[in-house]
Amino acid sequence: MARAWPRATSAASSAFTAITARPRVPRSAPSSCASTARPSLRLLYLRAYPDDATLVAAVERALERFGSRADLRRFRDGLADSGISGTAIRYRFFWPMARWLAGHWPDRLRYDGDELEEFEPRLRGALPLLAPWIQAEAIKRSEAATDNLLDRLRGTSTGAAWVLTRLDRLPGGGRIREAVHDTIDAAYRLGPGRGGPSRTLARREGAPIVFREAGPSSARPDLRKSLSIPPATVRRLRPREATGIIDLAREAMVTRSRDLDAFAWADPRDVLLVDDGDGLEFGIVGVMPDRRLPLPAVHGWLSFRNGVPIGYVQSDTLLGSSEISFNTFPTFRGAEAAHVFSRVLAVSRHLLGARSFSIEPYQLGHGNEEGLSSGAWWFYAKLGFTPKDSGVRALYARERARMRRSPRHRSGKRTLELLAARHLFFEPDAGHRAVLPLVPALGLRIPDRDGQGAAALLGVRSFRGWTADERLAFERLAPVVAALPGIARWSAADRRALVDVIRAKGRPIELNYARGLDAHPKARRALTALLTRGAR
Repeated sequence: MARAWPRATSAASSAFTAITARPRVPRSAPSSCASTARPSLRLLYLRAYPDDATLVAAVERALERFGSRADLRRFRDGLADSGISGTAIRYRFFWPMARWLAGHWPDRLRYDGDELEEFEPRLRGALPLLAPWIQAEAIKRSEAATDNLLDRLRGTSTGAAWVLTRLDRLPGGGRIREAVHDTIDAAYRLGPGRGGPSRTLARREGAPIVFREAGPSSARPDLRKSLSIPPATVRRLRPREATGIIDLAREAMVTRSRDLDAFAWADPRDVLLVDDGDGLEFGIVGVMPDRRLPLPAVHGWLSFRNGVPIGYVQSDTLLGSSEISFNTFPTFRGAEAAHVFSRVLAVSRHLLGARSFSIEPYQLGHGNEEGLSSGAWWFYAKLGFTPKDSGVRALYARERARMRRSPRHRSGKRTLELLAARHLFFEPDAGHRAVLPLVPALGLRIPDRDGQGAAALLGVRSFRGWTADERLAFERLAPVVAALPGIARWSAADRRALVDVIRAKGRPIELNYARGLDAHPKARRALTALLTRGAR
């Protein structure tokens, strides 16, 4: 898991010189995409952990020129999907990300010709929905190839950009457009060009740079001690700056062939910038009200070190419990992943009110080869997270005993798969047990009820003055409200307070919903009982 990148010390200048030396590659030399890509990753590392301003300026110049290196041009095709500037990105983007790419780089977004044959029938079937009536009838009767039809329809745009633009005008609302697009399941190719997206040049403009004489510490932090330290500052961003954070988060996903709903459906009205000191920052992004999960407050986080994106997080917070999905980009995993994770927990506590934490099985390696190969389960276990499942606890005890007898022992793949089958928990506060924000059994067990029954229970006689998003939140939460044990015996004041919490679920800042629900004693106890029962 550790990477032997150059440490940011006074020797960094020598490392920089070695990295930026341009190799002379003979025509007969075998391809080496890895040796071409490696210098850009080392430069990014130095940019994230610099020791002085001179080095920062030199690294920035080298990264700016990296896309024009002779070796990169030679191996450009093999470096596709690396995220390095000057290379292409190929991916089956979902609707919101494809739409965002078409809005920013319409001339560079095309269908991937190497995979066109696989999705061409679905694309061909959707074309009549997107074209004017007379053209739609002609498409149905035409024997021309789909790419030829697109050439006739698209005008000056690319075929992919034309389809995405027409989809955006399709009647029926966003869910219909998303369904049509994702049913096509097209493979895209974003060609290289100036202006991003790339890992090489991604920065948070204006981020403070903190220089250091020593490299980042890989020491294991004390989570309880870290939890007691609040972040330096928290600032809610105005729309323009918020959009910049969202764009950087999406670029980080696109250039790593990933997607995260919290970034894809980000709400620019709900973005926070957390300065944690020493050059570590978190851009924390809320989700648009109509795309939120039913119960938890969901936030996507982009982690920065000196303005360079180094990883991302998703937190699902409910009743003082946060389920954390944490990822450090591979370039930076050998640096300070454990420290950054400890600060994610601390910020979750001071900002979101989290008093307990959990890690879901996928993050631990369940159905996730990357999680297994990186030893994710033991990363969290050694920091103090423990299983609750009796079978996993017994296996954990046996593995620890083997490690005590033989310190060089490492868990095999099958053992890691068994360990990763259930959540891990960290409950630092006595008396506060973690609840899981999403319990599938709960959703399947609660009857599907309309909002009228919940409205009667809560004394809501009219929705006049409610926004559409507030009404949607009420409609979605109505079955849960109706199932809360003992709600019929609540006082009128307690019911009115719950109405305020539900309305907050449909307002721009979802954090207020999470805090309000946690501060409602009766709702907290009733929902905890419901979730605990649903988890059985």
